[in-house]
Amino acid sequence: MSAPQRARSLTVGLIGTGRVGSVLAAALAAAGHRTVAATGGSPDSLDRAARLLPGVPLLPADEVAARAELVLVAVPDDVLGPLVAGLAELGAWRPGQLVVHTSGAHGAAVLAPAARAGARTVAMHPAMTFSGHAADLDRLAGTSFGVTTAHPDAARALVAELGGEPVEIAEADRPLYHAGLVVGANYLVTLVNEAADLLARAGVAEPGRVLAPLLHAALDNALRSGDAALTGPVSRGDAGTVAGHLEALGERVPDAVPGYAAMARLTAGRALAAGRITPSQAAPLVDVLAEAESPVPAPRVHAATTPPPGAVTARLPKPRRPR
Repeated sequence: MSAPQRARSLTVGLIGTGRVGSVLAAALAAAGHRTVAATGGSPDSLDRAARLLPGVPLLPADEVAARAELVLVAVPDDVLGPLVAGLAELGAWRPGQLVVHTSGAHGAAVLAPAARAGARTVAMHPAMTFSGHAADLDRLAGTSFGVTTAHPDAARALVAELGGEPVEIAEADRPLYHAGLVVGANYLVTLVNEAADLLARAGVAEPGRVLAPLLHAALDNALRSGDAALTGPVSRGDAGTVAGHLEALGERVPDAVPGYAAMARLTAGRALAAGRITPSQAAPLVDVLAEAESPVPAPRVHAATTPPPGAVTARLPKPRRPR
């Protein structure tokens, strides 16, 4: 995308006063736009509106759309399509109106009912986590926004005013884009908390204090070096250590076994593809993981000595080219 031009001041309507929408509407107000209406009915949305959008009237969605030149739609993914279609049936969309949604999973196609009414439509998803507090406004600087639209000039201007960087995502690639962010951010939270729980069960009084420097270093190394940053027993081919982990988990935290085994299998596949371990080193790991993942002993596909060609890689995730 080329350099953006500053948009004129617009009246903004917010549909969905959740964590993302309320922060983005507040950021647009700070950039010189005027939020004229928002939806909201739950205690949490009322609280966010009071803190981030003081004085903004809370109205039904069709009335919000009627008042605004720019309508920011920040609702759950599964609600978005029916909401846009329902507002179209009410005649809420109009020519020249700018309709922007913040969903990562959807592209611009979900806004087709608004586009048919003559509105300019933009999918504009911030690749950032939000708490719904004023501190989130500072996080927008430098944040990437996944943009899918037939109106790139409008998208560039809005992203620039929010302090972000636009990243063009094709309509067909939108689900894969969002899946990547979910794995990297949402599931990271799950992994961190799972690790903290295991340390706590092992008697560590302050798991967060132990994990913080390790996790910061691991994330920094992964972003810098890709699969070359892999460390630990799987990247060394230490099947015995992995087996010991699975035995301890099975005895004390059995619910943690499937997640550990799945991550170990993915790690083994990446380590093999990156040349960190050889097929002969991967074979014992695969066997250990197969036993952990099978409710009953599985028949051996190959002898316990040297596996036949392709036997290891066939049971690991398809190798990807290392970064």
